[in-house]
Parts: sequence; C-alpha cells; structure tokens
Amino acid sequence: MTQIPDLLFEPMLRHALHEDLGVYGDVTTRAVIPAGTTYAARINAREAGVVSGLQIAAIAFRLVDPALKITPRVSDGQPCTPGDTLMEIEGAAASILSAERVALNFAGRLSGIATLTASFVAETRGTKTRVTCTRKTTPGLRAAEKLAVLHGGGFNHRYGLSDAILIKDNHIAAAGGIRAALAAASASASHMLKIEIEVDTLDQLSEVLEVGGADVVLLDNMSTPDLARAVEMVAGRLVTEASGNMKRERVAEVCATGVDYVSSGALTHSARTLDLGLDF
Repeated sequence: MTQIPDLLFEPMLRHALHEDLGVYGDVTTRAVIPAGTTYAARINAREAGVVSGLQIAAIAFRLVDPALKITPRVSDGQPCTPGDTLMEIEGAAASILSAERVALNFAGRLSGIATLTASFVAETRGTKTRVTCTRKTTPGLRAAEKLAVLHGGGFNHRYGLSDAILIKDNHIAAAGGIRAALAAASASASHMLKIEIEVDTLDQLSEVLEVGGADVVLLDNMSTPDLARAVEMVAGRLVTEASGNMKRERVAEVCATGVDYVSSGALTHSARTLDLGLDF
C-alpha cells in the first residue's frame, strides 16, 4: 500500500498548520501581498533522491485553500534529480505562501526517509532479504514515515504495540525466561496475531526452537557468522529478522547470511531531510 486516504492525514496536517499559523495567521503575507494576487509556484528538487510526501504536501495546500489548483509532476516513490519539478500549485499567492513551510517540511522529511530506505534496499539486490523499518518514528508522524519507507522500496514492521506480539529481552526477564514468555504469549494470542521473540545468542535461539510457539525470531546484535549459523539452525521453521547495528554499509553481508528481513531504526530516526524548495 503506497497511498493512504487523505482523511487519515488531515488531523496531522491541521495540527501542523495551526502550529505555524498561530492565532493571527500569516501576518507577513497579509501585510505584504495585495489582496487578490494570484501566482503559480513549483516545488522543485534541489538534490537527487526518492520522492515522498507529495500527497501530504497537497493536503496542506488544500486545507489552507481548497480553490488552489495542484498538479503533481511526479508520483511518490519516484526518483528525482536536481531541478526536477515535483508539483505545481496555482491560485491565491497568499494561500500558497501560508502553506509553503508545512508542505515543504513534510515533503522534505519524508523524501529523506524514502531516499535513505532506497539506499538500504539497493544493498539487498540478488538476495531474498527485505528491508523493514521499526517503531523508532517521530511521535505523531508514524503513518507518514512508514509510508515513506514503502515509497523507498522497504517494508513495514508492526505499526504499533497492538498489531503483533514482540517479546523483547525485558519481557523475557520480567516473565521469567523464554519458556514462560512463549507459553504465556501462545495462550493469549488469537489465531490472527503473530508472535515474534528476540534473542541475542545462539543458545537462546536453541531454546526458542525447542519450546516452539513463535512465528518470527529477531536476531539482535549478532555477528555476521552467528547470523549465518542462526539461519542454518532455523532451517525455514521461523521467519528470521536481523536487527541491531544495521548500518547501510553492513546490509549486503547480512543479506548474504540468508535472513528474511533486516530491520533498521535508522530509516526513520536518522534520515536527512531532502532539500526541496518552492519557487514562484
């Protein structure tokens, strides 16, 4: 799914516009731009990358002024080069200026995530491994940032705490061990709910395989040789996910071990904003 209905993004955009416009609105534009002035503007790329957030930028402009004519020139998920026009906006100059910063903040941020994700995905070529994000997202922006990961060619992990069981090291410690944690999870999970468990040693993996009850195993902070051995031990019985210290430079060697997924929080928490500008 590479697009979400506008309605689901509107509360996020309304909050951002209210934050920017404040109580009195755009006082600069109101003071400087004569009433009735119309203009055409373009969102242009100032560096190469993968585009994301144009859908959200368009919502920002429409919320400020539904009469604006908005024409996307590329689609979210497509590459861009410096100078490319990504979107054209025509109508009241005051409306365009009032929505400009919010629209660019979202489009630049999300394009940065898509661009970084695409660089990770490029390292998986020739393997079955998929790149996936985590819950390390900007509070309030998770839906948008996870969508940007899809635009970059990546995949989404669980959306939040409510749509999958992920038993991490602290859960295991509090529950009294791997066996107790898996037994409790299996007893309470519905047939629609996947169970994933984190391990950081091959001995822990052996216990998980012995006990059963998991669908996915998260191989956390393991060396590359240990990851290869873990994949051999699992032998297709569980989905395997490698996580921890997953920098782009390491992705290719991790994929070569045969893991099903590489997850990286960096896709969302460390992406650099792509340089986009709005020009009249």
